[in-house]
Amino acid sequence: MAELYSEGKQPNKQIAEELLDRLEKSNNYIPPSARHEYKSVLLKEYKDYIAGQKDKTP
Repeated sequence: MAELYSEGKQPNKQIAEELLDRLEKSNNYIPPSARHEYKSVLLKEYKDYIAGQKDKTP
C-alpha cells in the first residue's frame, strides 16, 4: 500500500484490482469466489491507510 500511496494512486476500483493482482503475483491464493469480497476489503484498507498517512502529516 505504501508503494501505491507513494505513486499518488487514488483509491478506486482499478487500484483494488491492482492490489489484488499484486497479492496473487506474490503467491497469495485468492479463490475466484472470494475476489469481489477481497477487492472490497482491500479498497477499504487502502482508504484507511491513506487517511492514516494524512493524519501523520504535520
